[in-house]
Amino acid sequence: MKRYALRVISLAAALALWQALTSLNVDLWLRFSQFPTVTDVARAFAARLSGPDYWTDLTDSLVRILTGFLLAAVLGVATGVLVARSRLAEDLLGPVLEVIRPIPAIALVPVAILLFPSNEQGIVFITCAAAFFPVLVSTRHAVRALTPMWEEAVRTMGGGRWRILGSVVLPGALPGVFGGLSVGIGVSWICVISAEMISGQYGVGYRTWQDYTVVDYPGVFVGMVTIGVLGWVTSTAVELLGRRLTRWLPRTAYAPGARPSGPARSVKPAPTAPAAVPGGPASEEARDEHLV
Repeated sequence: MKRYALRVISLAAALALWQALTSLNVDLWLRFSQFPTVTDVARAFAARLSGPDYWTDLTDSLVRILTGFLLAAVLGVATGVLVARSRLAEDLLGPVLEVIRPIPAIALVPVAILLFPSNEQGIVFITCAAAFFPVLVSTRHAVRALTPMWEEAVRTMGGGRWRILGSVVLPGALPGVFGGLSVGIGVSWICVISAEMISGQYGVGYRTWQDYTVVDYPGVFVGMVTIGVLGWVTSTAVELLGRRLTRWLPRTAYAPGARPSGPARSVKPAPTAPAAVPGGPASEEARDEHLV
């Protein structure tokens, strides 16, 4: 409860500082007098919630982000595993992917406009391209970091390629895959909002840009808050799904800077078991445990 209280206090302090700087028109080096106050943004937010346009924009942005992100997740994981497991695929696809990877996804807007017949398909393409490369790189590194002993054990027990893929490669690479997915969902939000500002007709990014053009600054901040909340919700969902699918991993308790509250107590050593008689049941159990 203390951690949640600290989070609420930090958020409330940030809002209070924002309200104070904007209501007092503080202009030292940063011009806070140009910013709307927290109350102005709250009133604009309440007005937007009561209208149908806000929910239409929200639905359109969510459909675009989920479609592009799911495509990027499937293609990124498949390509990452293929490049990491096959030298031929690495030689054929690696140079092309490494040349395209540094290009910002938002720079592909002209390509999307020329390539796709509708703006909707182009926005989904940009969103997919933004999340594809973080997932690809994370999956590739995670697969290459797997212990070869696991694959050799499956081969020893008669497993083939598909058995290795399903029992070793994909489960072992899941932590790295979800690390790439967490990064990819954030980058996808950045690019889908930018694409909506440039070539969209509906969506949170399009509405935020329209508010800026008509000098409706509280409306601009409503769009920014909406984007932040949506990004936080989707990234949290990805992290929770990753924890659920990797429950078999050993985890340590998160307690940074934890110290023992009381004086150190001396711990008595546990009594040692009597020596096992050679050939007896205790020695057989020890041998079986050693083999396992």
